[in-house]
Amino acid sequence: AEILTDKGTRLQRFGFVTTNSLSQVFQRRVMERHMRAKSPVSLLMAIPDHPWTKATKDAAAVRISMTVAAAGVHRGKLFEVTKEEMLDTDAPNVEFSETEATINSDLTVGVDVTKSITLQANDVICHDGVKLHGKGFLVTPYEAVHLGLGKRIGLESYIRDYRNGRDLAQESRGKMVIDFFGLEIESVRRQFPEAYQHILQAVKPERDKNNRESYRTHWWIFGEPRRELRPALNKLSRFIATVDTARHRVFQFLPREIICDDKSVIIASDEAFILGVLSSRTHIVWSLRAGGWLGMGNDAVYTKTRTFDPFPFPDASEPLKASIRATAEELDALRKRCQAENSGLTLTQIYNVLEKLRASLPLNEADEAIKAKGLVLIVKELHDRLDSLVAQAYGWPADLPDEEILTRLVALNAERAQEEKRGLIRWLRPDYQRALAGIADSQAIAEVDAQLVAPLVVEAGKVQKPAFPANDLERGLAVFAALMAASKPLDAKAIAATFRQGAKAEPAITRILLAMARLAQIHTTGNQAFALRRAA
Repeated sequence: AEILTDKGTRLQRFGFVTTNSLSQVFQRRVMERHMRAKSPVSLLMAIPDHPWTKATKDAAAVRISMTVAAAGVHRGKLFEVTKEEMLDTDAPNVEFSETEATINSDLTVGVDVTKSITLQANDVICHDGVKLHGKGFLVTPYEAVHLGLGKRIGLESYIRDYRNGRDLAQESRGKMVIDFFGLEIESVRRQFPEAYQHILQAVKPERDKNNRESYRTHWWIFGEPRRELRPALNKLSRFIATVDTARHRVFQFLPREIICDDKSVIIASDEAFILGVLSSRTHIVWSLRAGGWLGMGNDAVYTKTRTFDPFPFPDASEPLKASIRATAEELDALRKRCQAENSGLTLTQIYNVLEKLRASLPLNEADEAIKAKGLVLIVKELHDRLDSLVAQAYGWPADLPDEEILTRLVALNAERAQEEKRGLIRWLRPDYQRALAGIADSQAIAEVDAQLVAPLVVEAGKVQKPAFPANDLERGLAVFAALMAASKPLDAKAIAATFRQGAKAEPAITRILLAMARLAQIHTTGNQAFALRRAA
């Protein structure tokens, strides 16, 4: 909390002027570490989102945060901008509201959502989209035909429709992407020579200049192909997607065949109940506080680690789940139909008008046209119904203020975390999550756990192997990672030998391998050895 200056004195107070990304997850963690330390610092003053004044055409397009911190535990003053005008003059007018309270690390006051923790129930479901590291992977449908699509057998599995964040929020550009994940380069050349020549010419020169060796060596594969995402999408016909940074937090179903880029967040579920909860006011209020804001447009940010993973979903009755499913399906289908029938109509336009309707603001002529084309009154009605149904699923009143919703969600997160410590996990996608964890029955798990916690003797001078995880989902991921890294099929004994527990972990690993094989994530090669399925 105290910092020695170059003159040897102790610094008791300091301040920063930064971009408004200061409250985002990565930067927030840095502040949390110091604010929760044994010798803490506190924020005496914070303005989380302030305009950059006298901004000319050549000025940086940013919004800023201003903070003052001091050693010790103190209350602070939070200033929030309520009015801003004449920003490009020498006399800008910026007005604030003021709140005196303890300021949280995300530059808010009141309930501290940063104290919520990741829930196992939500684990291995939410993922970022792929990161290409090579513009040459992108092609038009016309180019795809000339690369052999429709002529080369099997190529349809590797040239697929592509969406970036703008495609999802605005209107799709109709791009496709070449995704050869799972294939060795010799197979690509033999099976798909035209596509091979294209990426040899359009991707390899760019990747040859990349500083990361793995990107240069495996140049025909996306820089970040999201290996963990691919098994999560197996056996799904669709998944849920949202844009990571957007003015409006909108979730939608997409066909499994579509590949999304890293400006998208993917929830590997085809369950309309989950779509309905995510689309409700309860989750939107949570996401706006947990994720924060970014950039000149002050757009909401959605992150896996702080927004999705800790969010406690309601434990609803089956009739109520059915009502939420039906409403979410209707909302998703309505928006898609309106966009299909009205070229140029975007989700951003629909939700801009919806926002005005909710705020009882007047609509101009263009707004009225969008309201008619996008059937925005029906969109509003369906959202209102979802808000009511989801509140009912939690057992809460439908008209709770935002701060009360956050307070209850943080409390519910803590309650669920305690349940999970006792072994009660409310899986979002039970079949997939339990199978990945290799869970057969509670008695078998208890027996294996008892074996794995037995005392270990490590001989002096030997390199200590990693421990086989105690968490069921982490065990599944550890086995998956071992198969991913292997150059040949492995059996349970070979995988167990890589962990500190050795043979004691073998029963659990066998169970995990069999469960993953049933889900078609891996296949057996004989002699009880297993390998990943290398197709995309």
